[in-house]
Amino acid sequence: MLRAQENRFEELRTTGKLPSPFGVALEIMRLTHKKDATAQEIAQLVQIDPALTGRVIQFANSAHIGARRPVVAVIDAIGLLGTNTVRQFALSLSVIQGNLRGACGSFDYRVFWSDSLARALSIQAIATRDRTFAPEEAFTCALLSEIGQLALASVYPDEYAQCLAACRPGDDDGLIESEQERFSIDHRQITLGLLKEWGFPAVMLEALALSNTDAGPLTSESTRAERFAAQLRLATLLGRCCDVDADARNALLPQIIAMAQTLGLDESDLEELWDQVTQQWQITSRFLSIPVGELPLIKPPDTDQIGIDPKPAGLKILLLDSGYERISDLEKLLDADGHEVLTTSNADEGIQITVTEKPQLIIAASDNCPIDSIQFCKALRASELGRQIYLIVLTSAPDNEFLVQAFDAGADDFIVTPVHDRVLIARVRGGQRIIQMQEEMAREQQEISRYARELAIAKRKMEVMAMTDSLTKVPNRRYAFARLDEEWSVWRRTGRPLTIMLLDLDHFKQINDIFGHQAGDQVLVHTAKIIRSMLRSTDVVCRLGGEEFIVIAPNTDVAVAKTLSERLRSDVEKHQIQTVKLTRLVTISIGVAVSTDQTVNENDLLHRADQALYRAKHAGRNAVRFYSPQRAA
Repeated sequence: MLRAQENRFEELRTTGKLPSPFGVALEIMRLTHKKDATAQEIAQLVQIDPALTGRVIQFANSAHIGARRPVVAVIDAIGLLGTNTVRQFALSLSVIQGNLRGACGSFDYRVFWSDSLARALSIQAIATRDRTFAPEEAFTCALLSEIGQLALASVYPDEYAQCLAACRPGDDDGLIESEQERFSIDHRQITLGLLKEWGFPAVMLEALALSNTDAGPLTSESTRAERFAAQLRLATLLGRCCDVDADARNALLPQIIAMAQTLGLDESDLEELWDQVTQQWQITSRFLSIPVGELPLIKPPDTDQIGIDPKPAGLKILLLDSGYERISDLEKLLDADGHEVLTTSNADEGIQITVTEKPQLIIAASDNCPIDSIQFCKALRASELGRQIYLIVLTSAPDNEFLVQAFDAGADDFIVTPVHDRVLIARVRGGQRIIQMQEEMAREQQEISRYARELAIAKRKMEVMAMTDSLTKVPNRRYAFARLDEEWSVWRRTGRPLTIMLLDLDHFKQINDIFGHQAGDQVLVHTAKIIRSMLRSTDVVCRLGGEEFIVIAPNTDVAVAKTLSERLRSDVEKHQIQTVKLTRLVTISIGVAVSTDQTVNENDLLHRADQALYRAKHAGRNAVRFYSPQRAA
């Protein structure tokens, strides 16, 4: 944000009318900004507010989070969700509760929050598939990504009502321009200022800013911010489908499909994603107290129906009558040849018909001077649509000067009357062949674009496969080290604790030796499912190789890591594989390391977890051990 914009934002803050968290939510935000804040302290704050307590526990027990057993204690809910998610959840709830209605007459508060919720649920579903950010963090960012509009409606209710009334719905650029003109700041800049003030990470703010600019194609080199920006663009388009009519929704579909394809999502993926949004719609709206109706169905049209329609037997032809005596005969002649014929005697009306009916060929006919026809040609060729239409000037004036003027004005053919009917039809059919070639080229171009989109989707799926373990379907070693490097950078930048756990199946070699490698593979798949089902949405499990897994748990301190690691060990022991009869229980040993100021780098953190795992193995297995400098020495 430029200095002038920062000053303007500060002026708005001093009004005291900007949307802001209050009460318990504000205290939670202040506490979580401290590096030494504990989950127990946050739980004590949450419990002060009965409504927030109920919603946090409800959220932890929701189907999306996937807790294996009912959560009844706030401290357990925080351990499952993570402190950052609880902080953002409390922030969202507080801001929504304070701004469900207001004084700005042209600002539809219900539609604003309804669209915001659909946008948030959409990006949550997208992030579940492509974890650029944790789904819950992405949810909160998208929910509040247009909060600047609410801010302007709160600070300047009357002026902003006029601003909205002067702009067409959906004209984002027009609204931004109007806001800048009236307030010397726009809602996007205010949104970034508020989210920065509320502690959203810089990479999220960068992505939010990028989402409002023209999108370039995503590549394997695209940054985290660029990828999240693309997700936000798709989520925004999906959010707009909530409170518009069917025609407006259908008009959005081509943009939605194109944006989904940049993220490697085909049309079936898009339908499945929207089904997830629909399933969470009513439940989440109750959590957040947002009044909503029913979500519309969004079904992309069949691929065969997208693009240029097959050419009919004849053309759609517009006859512009500029004083041509035989216009009715010409109309009958073309109709008899199988063409659909439209007529007008007015050049302005001819332009209007061209825009609405989109004729493929136009004949401008006159008996005397073709000046009107030439002026019509110039007006037609001034538009992009008009440049695509085959244009014939038909006149009785044989002057070569008029012929030159007609071609200079954009005519494709010039016919001097009288002309034999068969010759005239032959000239029209000559134009028809050119039109057919143009349409075939357009179809070929469309086919090339479709192949390019399919190739992009296939490439994206190959990238996912390259990062996925083929047996257990969890991320592989390559992804693990890339993600560890990324989360280490976050820890160094923000100071939020980073925990890694190395998990090793006990006595796995005996399973392979006694029961065979097929049984060993089944045990690996079963164990990976148990581990993945028990983790929080912010955590990720990867297979390093053999019987060894790694869990990367960002924003996880020692207290939470103890709860999480012990729960993993216990659940693997409790949920034994049923398809293979083994002679001993399947158990795991876990080595845990939490980042500290003494940790040199991510490799050092990994080495510490490995030392802790070594101690767990030598303690008799089926155990959890944390790295300790004294034990390491």
